[in-house]
Amino acid sequence: MDYKIITSKDQLDKALYGNKEEAALVYFSHEKCNVCKVLRPKVAELIRNKFPKIDLIYADTQKYPEISGQYSVFTVPTILVFFDGREYIRESRFVNLSKFEERIQKFYEAYFES
Repeated sequence: MDYKIITSKDQLDKALYGNKEEAALVYFSHEKCNVCKVLRPKVAELIRNKFPKIDLIYADTQKYPEISGQYSVFTVPTILVFFDGREYIRESRFVNLSKFEERIQKFYEAYFES
């Protein structure tokens, strides 16, 4: 599973709220962010291996600043996790992957295993 590239706010809104995806992770970053480049594949691997029902979405904050503005993203990397179109998790800048995994696990189990 690879990231779906989003190029407009409407595209992102449709992906999150259009009944298409039940759970989604949106990764906000840009090409000049070195931390983002290292973290992005690690997040994808985590989701692919542990949480396969979560769709991966990527938004470039420099190419499409209106997207990040609408979602109050002011620093990169920022990761938002949605279930049923509602934001439940927000991580920015320094992301501890093991703690991030624990947070997702709780929501994922409650959402998909109930």
